Amino acid sequence: MAEGPYAGVRVLDFTQGVAGPMACGLLAQFGADVVKAEPPAGDRMAAHPGYLAWNCNKRRLVLDLDGASGLSTARGLLAKADVAVFDATPGELERLGFDGATLTAAHPRLAHLWAPMFGTTGRWSSVPPAESLMQAVSGIAWAQSSWDDVPVHLVTPQVAYGHAQAIAAAAGAALFERAQSGMGQAVVCSGVHGMAAVQSGGAIRAEGVMRIVGGRGTRGGSPNYRLYRCADGEWLFLATLFMPFFLEALEALDLVEILAEEGIDGEIANLQKAPGNQMAMERLEARFAERPRHEWLEVLHAAGVPSGPVGDRTAWFAGEQVAANGMRVELRHPVLGTVAVPGVSAKLTETPGEVRALMSDTTPEAVGWGPRERVAAPALRRTEAPLAGIRVLDLGVVIAGPFGPTILANYGADVIKVEPRHGDSFRTAALGFAGWNRGKRGVVLDLKDPEDLERFYDLVCTSDVVVDNYRLGVSGRLKIDHETLSAINPRIITCSVLGYGKTGPLAPNPGFDPLLQALSGMMSAQGGDGEPVFHTLPVNDEASGLMAAFAVVTALNARERTGRGQHVWTSLANQSVVCQSGELTWHEGRPPAPVAYRDCAGTSALEGLYACANGWLAIAATGPGQFEAFCDALGEPGLRERWPRGVEEPRTGDLAAAIAAKVASMEREAVLVALHRHGIPAASAVTRDETTTDPWLHANGFWEEYELAGFGTVAGVRSYAEFSRTPGGFRYPAPQLGEHTDEVLAGLGRSAEGETEPEAV
Repeated sequence: MAEGPYAGVRVLDFTQGVAGPMACGLLAQFGADVVKAEPPAGDRMAAHPGYLAWNCNKRRLVLDLDGASGLSTARGLLAKADVAVFDATPGELERLGFDGATLTAAHPRLAHLWAPMFGTTGRWSSVPPAESLMQAVSGIAWAQSSWDDVPVHLVTPQVAYGHAQAIAAAAGAALFERAQSGMGQAVVCSGVHGMAAVQSGGAIRAEGVMRIVGGRGTRGGSPNYRLYRCADGEWLFLATLFMPFFLEALEALDLVEILAEEGIDGEIANLQKAPGNQMAMERLEARFAERPRHEWLEVLHAAGVPSGPVGDRTAWFAGEQVAANGMRVELRHPVLGTVAVPGVSAKLTETPGEVRALMSDTTPEAVGWGPRERVAAPALRRTEAPLAGIRVLDLGVVIAGPFGPTILANYGADVIKVEPRHGDSFRTAALGFAGWNRGKRGVVLDLKDPEDLERFYDLVCTSDVVVDNYRLGVSGRLKIDHETLSAINPRIITCSVLGYGKTGPLAPNPGFDPLLQALSGMMSAQGGDGEPVFHTLPVNDEASGLMAAFAVVTALNARERTGRGQHVWTSLANQSVVCQSGELTWHEGRPPAPVAYRDCAGTSALEGLYACANGWLAIAATGPGQFEAFCDALGEPGLRERWPRGVEEPRTGDLAAAIAAKVASMEREAVLVALHRHGIPAASAVTRDETTTDPWLHANGFWEEYELAGFGTVAGVRSYAEFSRTPGGFRYPAPQLGEHTDEVLAGLGRSAEGETEPEAV
């Protein structure tokens, strides 16, 4: 096997929980030597089954940073490290002398990554880490559709998973920039950046209208993109996002006559707005209720209609498609026996990653890091963005394809969105399209036209990366597959974001985010014993974009070693495993992964969402002694007498009802002040409207205003990481269709009409 892109890179992982350890685990998959420094008490989530998955390929070193010996050892290792990753709350690193400014001044080649969950400043920045609180303060809890117009707790930690991928991509970008300049730098990739990554195009406003949208019900709000129950009680998802697919579905279901209904008037678009949408949903619900699910899926698949069953997460992880993608790896644990963990999601064909082993223990003496070779300081310090000078051709459509290049644009790459003459079909999403395609220039090229194909080949000659999310086989038919493009430019990196993967029973099928939500058991887990729940957040789309960005920067680092490009790919199916990695990790006797319920308000009485007189809040009082302090904060010491094991009480039980009754008449701010005074982690559950003015989000730079054609002043997410020496950022709004065609082709000595421009004299 070829040497990994990060072989020889020494990483010190001082993080705990999900995001930091998982990010460092991604680096370890591609060859980095990761030493995880844990306090004597261990990682706060060491008992969670996911701890095994997030820390594969690492060595664990116990270090007491409160003691002189542990602190001295840590300092010695930091002097020899290439990357150090921390997630401490503000002030803690400064106390230890481990903050970015101090360490990068002492060790100029060090990439210092700081990933505090609740940002670097503002009211919540010192709150102890808790995914439930992050969902609340980010607005994600309110963005999830619900039946009763309430905030909803997602039972899988989607912010943490997205944050992990963002940290890993930022670390890769910092290492790539170091290869150009010889210098390290301090990078901040906080939970606020993770929130931006998992919302992105969904968090955008124009003239007071938010793109973050929830709604009533949990099946989906459009008849063409929705859950339906069949005659046998089983559920399927109809994923006809685009109207041609929906028309095919109506034909297959023998329901074309609804187009003739009054108010529809033969216009299929009228089925997506009131009152036609409600009528269509009712007719479709009645039709699906006539036959069992397997029969309807046969009918729909025969007609080429994107659709799929709601499945179980355990069956998915043990199934053929996951196996075909190498996304289930079995390892041996000395106590637990066989442990099944997720495999490598980002597939690099020339320098592949590997999940080799579960984490092992080491000692300071056994770490084996010798002194770093001294490197002369560069004559000129770079101040350009980390990916400055990298050109990316973005052929992606909808979300999963374009979002990775958007992240690369934020890191400084010159991203050119290449569209056919009719444009990306997702342009109909208006603000959503703008959010997921920011930072790019736009050209129009019809790749089926020989002259335009030659123009595209000319672009490939001057580019570094080509990204697409075509169905399997399409790039070959268009003559833009890796073999063709690498013959033109041997340094080209091609990245494909697929639906299901390259092989396996589902590989040829069209992939849509909710189909993977359904198949992988995400929907059934969120619904619990009730009906499945459609996640409003496009979990697998966003994660695929993030993983594509990580894969590309990893391939760029590999190219620094080999001088050659390569093909990389990931898939929505792979992300459906990554975004349930803690829930899917298996060993004999592991406790069942948690499941939710209709309008889930939390996982327990002491970790969940509660309504106050003037708004909702979230609490996470699950630590030692916190139940007692919580009771004192509410002035209800009797609660601990009635429920002495309060931490084990469910969110739907009597203790939760007593807490709900107590806070229902209280002002939210008064409850928060009382809880914080007693050391209880708690935060506001902000609504979609509140996110636009929330002081904490603004203090942490979540929002940025810019001008967007057709909308005026727009506010969207600002960045996915902050680089101290080579700051990135978006240089452009999302492009209008073909906005930069003449500009880009002129740089190649061509015009849009194909005439060769005369050379300058």
